[in-house]
Amino acid sequence: MKLKDSFFYTIREDIKDEESKSGKLLVRSGMVKKVSNGIYMYMPLGLKVLNNINNIIREEMNNTGACEVLMPCMIPEDVYVNSGRRDNFGDSMFSLQDRYKRDYVLGPTHEELFAVAASMKIKSYKDMPFNLYQIGTKYRDEPRPRFGLIRVREFAMKDAYSFDIDEAGLDVAYQKMFNAYKKIFDRMGIDYKIVKADTGSMGGSLSEEFQAVTEIGEDTLVLCHKCDYASNIEVSACIPYTTNNKETLLSKELVETPSAGTIEEVVKYLGLSADKFVKTLIYNCDNKFYAVLVPGDRDVNEVKLGKLLGASEVALADFADVERITNAKVGFAGPIDINIPIIMDNNIEAMTNFIVGSNKSDYHYKNVNLTDFKYDQKGDIINVKEGDKCPKCGQPLYFKKGIEIGNTFKLGTKYSISLGLYYLDQNNQSNPVVMGSYGIGPGRVMASIVEQMGDDKGIVWPYNIAPYKVGIVLIDVHDEEQVKVAEYLYDELNGMGIETILDNRDTRAGVKFNDMDLIGTPIRIVVGKKVNENMVEFKLRTSDESEDIKVEKVIEKIKSFS
Repeated sequence: MKLKDSFFYTIREDIKDEESKSGKLLVRSGMVKKVSNGIYMYMPLGLKVLNNINNIIREEMNNTGACEVLMPCMIPEDVYVNSGRRDNFGDSMFSLQDRYKRDYVLGPTHEELFAVAASMKIKSYKDMPFNLYQIGTKYRDEPRPRFGLIRVREFAMKDAYSFDIDEAGLDVAYQKMFNAYKKIFDRMGIDYKIVKADTGSMGGSLSEEFQAVTEIGEDTLVLCHKCDYASNIEVSACIPYTTNNKETLLSKELVETPSAGTIEEVVKYLGLSADKFVKTLIYNCDNKFYAVLVPGDRDVNEVKLGKLLGASEVALADFADVERITNAKVGFAGPIDINIPIIMDNNIEAMTNFIVGSNKSDYHYKNVNLTDFKYDQKGDIINVKEGDKCPKCGQPLYFKKGIEIGNTFKLGTKYSISLGLYYLDQNNQSNPVVMGSYGIGPGRVMASIVEQMGDDKGIVWPYNIAPYKVGIVLIDVHDEEQVKVAEYLYDELNGMGIETILDNRDTRAGVKFNDMDLIGTPIRIVVGKKVNENMVEFKLRTSDESEDIKVEKVIEKIKSFS
């Protein structure tokens, strides 16, 4: 592309309504343009980057033998009703009607339609295994879109689905996709971790996430320095406390704690540390209320709580419900004489003479023990903390932030049963097909690369991702010799399939250099006064140093990078 008379622009200043580094740089570099909150258009440079990412994904998917399809975005709502997921998605689904008042949705994910597509082939056990995938558009009405392309309402996704006769076949298909994902992200040069994760609304027996490590990641990754333990904090197991506490059990005592309704306030008022307290939080889980007990220095893990209770919706109760249940102001709930089921974290079993709310405004009980109340269920329902013991090797855990760029699921038979996807086995018996699901977010990959590799000058694209591999800067557009050399290099490189951009705008050299850095061109060639000596300047985006090389050596040097 020659910049003069082409659609090319950059923005000098940071964008006020972009809160992430990647959001700012992608908009400033002219890669994307925000249309509305969570909705972006991809401009020419950004689309080339996205296509380069998609091409790597497509190559590795095709290498596994997967077949590409394309699913519609507008889907009859009944498809999701029949699978039981319409209620799960709730308000996150965009809904619409056609002129005949028939209900449709914009697809947030496509498990159901892939099952329908597979049914066109599957009749017997001989028709499997196989894998279908697409790179298509998804729609989710995110309540809080943010961080540029990282959390949006319309986005591209590569989703693949494997179909097998049994779990053994799924294991083979899953490992094949898992290995392909590692190749994909390795080729892109992304710093990533693979972590165990919650299966969520997808269901199934196993979920693993490929997380790009970045400071603004929305997910907390729990890692171990010594072993390969890696997990999303949502599902990371917390090893129960061990204690040699031989403290004499005391009798509970009601104490006044005026206006101390938070752990911090009670800790300050009573002069004790938070680990001597037990928090009682009232939760509404599938429209049933529970008193949830966790140590005072810990937070409830709502994913774990939902799993323990088998609940699909888990949320803190409204203030009005809390006051009705406890007969006290918010902040004074406790397990003694409360009339709803009590769910207790495992770690409280090791605690003695602890402090709880009294279900009476401005009062707490101290010296409470397990003999003072009865719980209905106990389990691991808290978030791990940095420094906790690794569940695998016992060494201290540490945290990193991550952006989920890919995920793999062992779905099992959830969707095949709900959608009637069955096959006949060797004994002519009907069995549900066993499915796997595998997703990658190309837009998130694009943003993650910028987050990890961008610098104070702009974007730093890996060579195979960059929209253009070489940027030729023509210093003096009125100098015939400079123009001749620049045009020669431009034509030669593009003729060899090395995508090259030529900045032939009649503007200052500094502007051109800044723009090449901003858009992340891996190699920069400057054609200036030294053409009279048959020399041009060669510089890598990742280096502060440049060198002068002969014009005839340029092609050979650039080829070594491709």
